[in-house]
Amino acid sequence: MRVGFVGLGVMGFPMAGHLAASGHDVVVYNRTRAKGEAWIARHRGSIASTPRDVADNADVVCTMVGNDDDVRAVVFGDDGVLATLADRALLIDHTTTSADLARELAAAHPHFVDAPVSGGQAGAENGQLTIMCGGAPADVDTARSLVDAYAKAVTHIGPTGHGQLAKMANQICIAGIVQGLAEALHLCARSNVDTRLVIEAISQGAAGSWQMTNRAATMIEGRYDFGFAVDWMVKDLGYALDQADRSGARVELTELVAAFYREVQAAGANRFDTSSLLTRLEADPIGSSSPT
Repeated sequence: MRVGFVGLGVMGFPMAGHLAASGHDVVVYNRTRAKGEAWIARHRGSIASTPRDVADNADVVCTMVGNDDDVRAVVFGDDGVLATLADRALLIDHTTTSADLARELAAAHPHFVDAPVSGGQAGAENGQLTIMCGGAPADVDTARSLVDAYAKAVTHIGPTGHGQLAKMANQICIAGIVQGLAEALHLCARSNVDTRLVIEAISQGAAGSWQMTNRAATMIEGRYDFGFAVDWMVKDLGYALDQADRSGARVELTELVAAFYREVQAAGANRFDTSSLLTRLEADPIGSSSPT
């Protein structure tokens, strides 16, 4: 298929690369043109000057940008994707956004799938992302045939917006687990217990998690340069808290951990990865690493 891909950040760059490696005719756009040039230096494809050009004659356009406003900026307007995207074509938004924006996009284009991802930079690079989809079944089936290039699991959650609701649940779970892990590490350090041995032991039981397996050692070392930044988690949890407020859901732990992330952000560690919750528990609130 002819595929347009808008947004070549740490996630979008490798995702678009997997599409090119799968044999699709890929046209990319990034607000900073240098990233587009770097992409075409490594992959077969072409670079466009505007989102409008990306969508011209495309069968599918994927967007992977920052937030609701960023999506609107590349989709709407004279230079936006919808200026040239054919009605028959599919629009897939991989950005983590509000469910309201997903419904707004579905109202603006007849074939739309909200498809936020989980798995981080490593998942994108290794083609092992988990993708949660909202939209019509036929559109999700079409999306699946494409995004299998960079996914290990693609699940149709429900109608438009439900992919984003699933991503909110995902972020709530991650935030709670990371805070618990940070407190456990902090307790061990303050109690003069061999923290590495504790993690080795408890990771084999019910306390084990992806975060413990992949981040406990780096947290102990004060390394926080593993992709998904605090800034983005603050944004994502904001969407979840807004949704909870409107739906009447009780998310007390999420409210607390979101406040902790804002503290880390305010301390200047906003570009650290999300495991940096440990830094606010330590004597030096920013630890020994530098933001990336």
